Amino acid sequence: QVHLVESGGGSVQAGGSLRLSCSDSNNRYSGNCMGWFRQAPGKEREGVAAIARGSGTTNYADSVKGRFTISQDNAKNTVYLQMNSLKPEDTAMYYCAARQLGSCYTWVRESWYNYWGQGTQVTVSS
Repeated sequence: QVHLVESGGGSVQAGGSLRLSCSDSNNRYSGNCMGWFRQAPGKEREGVAAIARGSGTTNYADSVKGRFTISQDNAKNTVYLQMNSLKPEDTAMYYCAARQLGSCYTWVRESWYNYWGQGTQVTVSS
């Protein structure tokens, strides 16, 4: 059983940066496709970015392209989300998700993933 744990959230001013991390609590390989989602109060959860562990292929939501970068450290079985030039509208709970088999073909769909973390809060003030 994969147990994803996120870390790195916090409060920053607009224009600032944060780096989120996601890994299995037992340092196991989490899955072939790792995604980051976010949910702001009163809004639906949305896909932010995803990475295919084997190829390293990345995908991003239009709203974060050029500002966020998803990456991986295979030795640590950890996936990161580097968030730069943060805006108040980036304020949300951020979740890590893992799909064990297959690719990131439909990475924006929540149902694509097998496991989810508990989330880490990101708050950006103006």
